[in-house]
Amino acid sequence: MSTDAADDTATPLSDAPDALAELARRDRFFDALSVSLAEQRCVKLVLGKPRRSGSDLVRVMARPLVLRGQPCLSLLYHHTTRDITKNPPLAEGLAAVQAMLGSEFSHAHLFTTTEEWQLMVSKRGRIGVTRKALQQPGAVQAAPAGHDREKHRFLSLDLPFLEDLGVTDAQHRLVPAMARKWKQINKFVEVLDHALEAAKLQPRDGRVSVVDFGSGKGYLTFAMHHHLTQARGWQAAVTGVELREDLVNLCNAAALRRHMDGLSFVCGDVRSHVPEHLDVMVALHACDTATDFALHTGIRAGASIILTAPCCHKQIRPQMQLPPLLKPMLQHGVHLGQQAEMVTDSLRALLLEANGYDAQVFEFVALEHTSKNKMILAVRRPAGSRVDEARRAQVLGQIAEIKAFYGIHEHCLESLLQADAQAA
Repeated sequence: MSTDAADDTATPLSDAPDALAELARRDRFFDALSVSLAEQRCVKLVLGKPRRSGSDLVRVMARPLVLRGQPCLSLLYHHTTRDITKNPPLAEGLAAVQAMLGSEFSHAHLFTTTEEWQLMVSKRGRIGVTRKALQQPGAVQAAPAGHDREKHRFLSLDLPFLEDLGVTDAQHRLVPAMARKWKQINKFVEVLDHALEAAKLQPRDGRVSVVDFGSGKGYLTFAMHHHLTQARGWQAAVTGVELREDLVNLCNAAALRRHMDGLSFVCGDVRSHVPEHLDVMVALHACDTATDFALHTGIRAGASIILTAPCCHKQIRPQMQLPPLLKPMLQHGVHLGQQAEMVTDSLRALLLEANGYDAQVFEFVALEHTSKNKMILAVRRPAGSRVDEARRAQVLGQIAEIKAFYGIHEHCLESLLQADAQAA
């Protein structure tokens, strides 16, 4: 460690000669910060050791950032119960950091790709600076300055339709109240993209056919159309099916205004809108047996990909007769509800497998973003491998055993599929 950028001789804080020398040390520290930012060597700056005992602000971390071509200093304020991020322009951010050091915090630690600096302020206000040159310069890499460096996003905030849907404002800035929705949209597109790879889906007759049942305000419907046409470069016929006419009109107007060919919205539901052919079937938060009708539609239309996020589970719970062993656990209503949910969706996944799909049930997004966070993803097995009568018989046997164990006499999806088999 050293008190000067040119030597490695440490000087104790108590030996600081006078106030002018101490201020010079402070200036030297911030000069090092400014130069590291200008030369793109800055990794991060951490302000710690709060000076105010009653403050809940425990730490501030700063890092370089570029937003829409403008250099900024991203400031992450760590409070005891929350984190707050601000992205002021570079000069404004540097001024904020300088103001906090000495008033809010006693310690600043600067990490660059070539050296580390520390600035310390004593209780008496005396200032000391130390510098340590890295033995292997460049071993620590500066983080990319782009805003999305930590997590790849499949969508960007500058997409015009996001403004129409209220996700961003006129300057393409994320509306704070839509932060969770924005994460859900991106996570959904990520899941869809992986499913497209797993299904090895290719446009049929030059176009991919998609239906989104219960499309609502169209967040995911617009996102799917954009991903398929822009990221994948395909032609796509994407239809949002929604009961509320005002939302259908809003989404159709936005799609027309943004010239999103192949994207349309219609009034209806999963029972009234029955397509003959589908490549991708989506039904998120379809209530109770509406999820079963959506799954049935996807299977019957030969969808390569089925994506559903179940909502409430009302059909199975009243039928469940509790096995004696489980009664002590399931006597609590919350546990019984969770068990009914698990049984319902497990049977759905098994029925999908019995009908030629590889099915997964997983957490879509974290519970902090939405309580309806479970997703069933089914990818149709390739032609020639879908019909495995031995495996099908085994799965149907598992379904029968689960139903017998809980005393379940009817599952909606199973009934729909059995009716198809009888009709055939």
